[in-house]
Amino acid sequence: MTDPVPLAIVTLAAGKGTRMKSDLHKVLHPIAGRPMIEHLLAAAAELAPQRSVVIAGHGREQLEAQLGDRADIAVQDPQLGTGHAVQQAEAALAGFAGDVLILYGDVPFVSAATMRAMIERLHGADEPAVVVLGFEPADTLSYGRVIAEGDRIVKMVEHKDATEAERACRLCNSGLMAVRSADLFGLLARVGNDNAQGEYYLVDVVNVANAVGRTCAVVVTADPHEVEGINSRAELAVAEHRWQNRRRRAAMDDGATLIAPEAVWFAWDTQLGRDVLVEPNVFFGPGVVVADAVTIRANSHIEGARLASGVEVGPFARLRPGAVLEEGAKIGNFVEVKKAVMGKGAKANHLSYIGDAEVGAGANLGAGTITCNYDGYFKHKTVIGERAFIGSNSALVAPVRIGADAIVGAGSTVTRDVLDGELRIVRGEQLVKPGWADRFHDAMKKKKAAEKGKA
Repeated sequence: MTDPVPLAIVTLAAGKGTRMKSDLHKVLHPIAGRPMIEHLLAAAAELAPQRSVVIAGHGREQLEAQLGDRADIAVQDPQLGTGHAVQQAEAALAGFAGDVLILYGDVPFVSAATMRAMIERLHGADEPAVVVLGFEPADTLSYGRVIAEGDRIVKMVEHKDATEAERACRLCNSGLMAVRSADLFGLLARVGNDNAQGEYYLVDVVNVANAVGRTCAVVVTADPHEVEGINSRAELAVAEHRWQNRRRRAAMDDGATLIAPEAVWFAWDTQLGRDVLVEPNVFFGPGVVVADAVTIRANSHIEGARLASGVEVGPFARLRPGAVLEEGAKIGNFVEVKKAVMGKGAKANHLSYIGDAEVGAGANLGAGTITCNYDGYFKHKTVIGERAFIGSNSALVAPVRIGADAIVGAGSTVTRDVLDGELRIVRGEQLVKPGWADRFHDAMKKKKAAEKGKA
């Protein structure tokens, strides 16, 4: 066995993305709650690259903030084409000896398997200088063409520079390439800009290699959708739609029931267990983990939450980041939970806000219960003991602790701790005046009749 060849990833993200009409960098627009470039880099990470270089231009600061130290940022200024863009990675890859995989930040769904196939072909017996990822779309549009005999590339040509015969070829260039670092920058140095755009095309490294007698090869993806670029809001929506459809099918294949799959929206990292039931119009934001046998009823919004087995949520519930529902807990209609733990079997069935709280096993929070967690400057915690009962329309002003088996009477505003087993009622004394209402009604009826008489 030989040691694996080191790998570097070069991702092109220097375009202005003008068709997006956005202040946000194009490759940072999210799909399933995750910036598109992060989808791409996550797939590339499965190949364990030693280096990662992102070519930036407009919006460099945004890319630096998003990626941190996970990638070197190289700047392309001025922007003179894709070949010129890749040349900007030369300094960052100084001293690197290995393979280089060239990707595009706005082509986010290239699979790790496809990337791996490109690298494996680069190390084929004929030792190609360049491996190009090709695809055969339903409509070839204005894609560059790959003219090949078998998998050996004879010529690469941009659509605008192609002859009619070349445009009849259905094998198109995705722009993705695999090249040895020892070859890459030497080939790029020989690329000219004598073309319709006056730019240095990356694809011309193939023609340069062919001209000196080197072999170049094409790997063809079986799924043309994985190399579709995203350049506008409409294309972003199409990509989201395709991603969601794949995720919905995967959820059902893994044992979840989606009553109306088209009305369930997943985040990139949503985890669902077996025998989970999801009703229509449920939205999962990032960071949700759902165990087996959970029921999520219609029109619920869940983000950053963990749901243990047997939990029931909704309808019309909202779980915000930090919500933890332990086994058998129940969150009902119009209940919001944020940064709070609902213990085993605990319930909040109606019209409540539970924030910055710890609710013990078996506790029951009546309709309209509010944990008043914010004083205008700081957040404070509410702790509710096991089997405690909180009456309807109660306000628990944090920081406050309600003991185990305690009862808080309906309509109470609790500002001090309640001991275990204690009853706490905090409301004005009920005033009773027998006959007062009858006398009031009689007086008002007479007054109204007198007013009518004057008219």
